Amino acid sequence: QRHVRTAHTADNYGSGQLGDLLSTPGLVGFIIEAAVELIDSRLPAGFSSVGTMIHLVHTKPTVLGATVRVEMQVQRCDGEQILLAMKAYDEAGEIGSGLHQRAIVNLHALIEKAHLRARSR
Repeated sequence: QRHVRTAHTADNYGSGQLGDLLSTPGLVGFIIEAAVELIDSRLPAGFSSVGTMIHLVHTKPTVLGATVRVEMQVQRCDGEQILLAMKAYDEAGEIGSGLHQRAIVNLHALIEKAHLRARSR
């Protein structure tokens, strides 16, 4: 569960006409946090999950100060890729649903690849 704060609102993401409503990027942040909580604590030391895809349908508005709850269920896991089905709710009901895919990575190897890629620019 997360409380909608100013940092999560449409105003913060350049959608000024929507004011203090939860932005879609804010909801995506909640989804990522929930996925990390679900997966990463179960991984061996030196490994982490990283997001590779999010498909989100954000259907209902949520106001500043509301509580958002994200529920996730593992749909598929092949050892390296995990596909999660998710639904998000506020106090009034469902506000969005979708899929989130994460890859299990060796943190050291990922950081090395990123630095190697940056040097090749």
